[in-house]
Amino acid sequence: MKINISQPQHVYRTNKGLLQILHIDGWLLLGILILLATSVAIVYSASGGDEAVTIRQLIRIAFAFALMLVFAQIPPHIIYMFTPWLFLIGILMLLGVLLFGEVGKGAQRWLDIGPVKFQPSELMKLVLPITVAWLFAHSRFPPSMRRLIVGASLIGFTASLIVVQPDLGTSLLIAMSGLFVLFFAGLPWKIILASITATVLSAPVAWHFMHGYQKQRVMTFLNPESDPLGSGYHIIQSKIAIGSGGLDGKGFMGSTQAHLDFLPESTTDFIFSVFSEEFGLMGVLLLLTLYSLVIARGLYIASQAQDNFTRLMAASLTMTLFVYIFVNIGMVSGLLPVVGLPLPLISYGGSSLVTLMISFGILMSIHTHKKLLTD
Repeated sequence: MKINISQPQHVYRTNKGLLQILHIDGWLLLGILILLATSVAIVYSASGGDEAVTIRQLIRIAFAFALMLVFAQIPPHIIYMFTPWLFLIGILMLLGVLLFGEVGKGAQRWLDIGPVKFQPSELMKLVLPITVAWLFAHSRFPPSMRRLIVGASLIGFTASLIVVQPDLGTSLLIAMSGLFVLFFAGLPWKIILASITATVLSAPVAWHFMHGYQKQRVMTFLNPESDPLGSGYHIIQSKIAIGSGGLDGKGFMGSTQAHLDFLPESTTDFIFSVFSEEFGLMGVLLLLTLYSLVIARGLYIASQAQDNFTRLMAASLTMTLFVYIFVNIGMVSGLLPVVGLPLPLISYGGSSLVTLMISFGILMSIHTHKKLLTD
């Protein structure tokens, strides 16, 4: 029996137990709670035992956790119904940023509306993959070339609005979240290989249009020792911290790189370096295992989804989490250029945490709001 997810009339599985009543997936919740507890501990350590910073992080975690619970209650077909409007609002916000956004550190990325100041690109990390999944909700797999072109156009248009802020790193990550939907929808390999080839060949042209600081980041990535006290300072100190952790680390609160202020942004972008110094290789392996279990659970939820929309949405949101983890750890390890991306669920901050927790709420909703199939 084919299910029309755009219709609100559904019969849902009878739930038993508190977690089922709250539409919470227990295994996913367990992994999230362990990561959030790790966040509180490592933020406390990286900040030098600053209780005020730790309390602010706890407040943000509580707020983001509440949002996760709220979104877990929303059935996927409701998200489907409102997706076009959410995308329209997101695009209007990005246009608003270009017209009257607040400028900070040479970039125009924020909207300041009374007491609320936020970055619309964070919203699009969720909205874009959901919108592309909405586009392919009733498509046959593999999809037609026309539908693929429409999906790619949505991704390109959204990413271009973020590139001009300028925010190349975020635009690439948001584009990846949408491209994951195309991949899982059955994008032909010949198109994937052709796109990769075109990207490589266009690199010299892209270099010409990059901003000065973006070029500097690439040059620093290739040779950070060329400017050890300038642009290469961050990554050099980060690698020192990671290497000095050894096998079992220096212990909790033992990060000399952070406590002696050698490591900039120790509570945000480079918090993985602090974690590595304090807990060593063994701690890093445990952290990566925990991340892997959360990602595996998300992919399992995607595999068990009952329609195209929820399947594509769950898979894309999960793989987006993987990309953020991969990019942050690669960045602080010197394997990728620095792009200013926090470590998911661990770094100090609010906007990224809120986005991630909402995505987890959506995953839980997909898994717990399953419809009864009848012959």
